[in-house]
Amino acid sequence: MRAFLLRFVALLCLAAPSAQAFETNATSAWIYDVNTGTVLLSKNADTPIPPASMSKLMTLYMLFEALENGRLKLDDTMPVSTKAWRMGGSKMFLEPRDNPTVEQLIKGIIVLSGNDACVVVAEHLAGTEEAFATQMTRRGQEMGLKHSVFRNSTGWPDPEHRMSAEDLGTVALRLIEDFPQYYSDFALTEFRYGDRVPSNRFNRNPILKLGIGADGLKTGHTQEAGYGLVGSAIQDGRRVIFVISGLQSETARAEESERIVNWAFRQFTMETLVPAGETVVEAPVWLGTESRVGLTTKDGVNVLVPAGARDQVKVEAVYDSPIPAPIAAGDQIGRLIVTVPGAQDAVTPLLATSDVAEAGFAGRMKGAVFRLSNKAIEAAGL
Repeated sequence: MRAFLLRFVALLCLAAPSAQAFETNATSAWIYDVNTGTVLLSKNADTPIPPASMSKLMTLYMLFEALENGRLKLDDTMPVSTKAWRMGGSKMFLEPRDNPTVEQLIKGIIVLSGNDACVVVAEHLAGTEEAFATQMTRRGQEMGLKHSVFRNSTGWPDPEHRMSAEDLGTVALRLIEDFPQYYSDFALTEFRYGDRVPSNRFNRNPILKLGIGADGLKTGHTQEAGYGLVGSAIQDGRRVIFVISGLQSETARAEESERIVNWAFRQFTMETLVPAGETVVEAPVWLGTESRVGLTTKDGVNVLVPAGARDQVKVEAVYDSPIPAPIAAGDQIGRLIVTVPGAQDAVTPLLATSDVAEAGFAGRMKGAVFRLSNKAIEAAGL
């Protein structure tokens, strides 16, 4: 196996400090760079915790799926049961005489954190809230949630209702990627349902008005869980998702959220090391109609680099040399290994850029003679 050090590695070898570590006051935290798939911070992120209203993100995900598969339309209406009407905590102040539309319920859950709205949705989709919670747990497992069990649609305190910070972040990511047509509602700062309680119209997400690119997602609070937030922000095309839980006050939650966003964007930069479609290196071909073949990546290579550590990044192409013909465009020939300080190596397949047919008899004989001559020279130590 030959390791070919790319020409630009020489430009990236000066010593530099790594990014400043982030210390969070949250009892559980998870910070994730979406563009590069990099976990920037994980603190008790796989520990099941009471998610409070943050688990409403899963209720919304299932509602969006019902819209996507045609079970519902945005202008469909849903009846309000006595159970929904009697729900405590944060609410839309729905009444049994109401028939809110799906669109109103979505905004009522996102902006007003309506427990009553969640129960309306759960009962409409599954018959009972208990049945809906069972469906939530099953669907979560299918989505890869590892530490989530749902006992209701709202996040209402229950000793068995649990999610981990990483699971909450996973649901947030899926909402953003799977349902961009609905995600914009998470940036709404206010929503009022009819003539109900004029003061009950503001989004509790503290980072939406800070001018830091925040556009979602959901707050949560119970006495057991403390104050938490699943948040997301985008700056210059780069998106960060974060989850915090266990803060002691609304103020602490707001301050910690702002600190996280500023740290994630200031302490890390996204570097495009290999643009999509660019030939990384040309590798020798053995017994082919062409003497060399280009190697490239499918989608390019973007990595997240700690501030001040760009000069420590190393990129290495690893492949068997020479590569025997025939070769088909798209064949995996080797690997591109990117080493970033403080992170696991990022490994990307190297693919052939073009077809290379096997040489004819004369070409193979010529190649064989050339190969034997080189081996003889190597054996003689010349």
